[in-house]
Amino acid sequence: MRVLTKDEVNVEKAALKESILDGAVFIYPTDTIYGIGCNALKPESVKKIREIKKRTQNPFSVIAPSKQWIFDNCQVSEEAMRWVEKLPGPYTLILKTNNNSVAKEVNQKLNTLGIRIPQHWFSSFVSELEVPIVTTSANKAGNDFMTSLENLDTDIKSRVDFIIYEGEKQGKPSKIVDLSGKVKIIER
Repeated sequence: MRVLTKDEVNVEKAALKESILDGAVFIYPTDTIYGIGCNALKPESVKKIREIKKRTQNPFSVIAPSKQWIFDNCQVSEEAMRWVEKLPGPYTLILKTNNNSVAKEVNQKLNTLGIRIPQHWFSSFVSELEVPIVTTSANKAGNDFMTSLENLDTDIKSRVDFIIYEGEKQGKPSKIVDLSGKVKIIER
């Protein structure tokens, strides 16, 4: 398992993109906290994240590669459009999906999907991948989320393919906005 800086990601971009598209599980920075993710189209990789986190039930969210991907794969009401316009930002928008835009292991066969586009350079990397990336906090279910390498669970660290690290994060998880029915903001 390697720890990479942003500069190293830029130098090794082609190889990292190929690795992610093939199913790598990795930790990455966002505008809020560190996430653990994979190509959301790869069922086996999503299952591995569920095993690592010990999270069998709750759905995962994804970082969308673009707003167009959201429009192509989700039902965006007039109210939801106002929230999509706020992206990129520290929000997870729960939207109804139009199709099988991610592996069923991501959203557990629900007709909704949590969508993020972080205000962070990593979103540009995801845009270049052109596939959604699972985004969930880098911790075991019920434990504190990762803010630095020092507080990353050693079991998680040993089970990921690589970590993109940029120092300690001072953020908190994104605000969840459920737009699948009547608008509901979920505080954590």
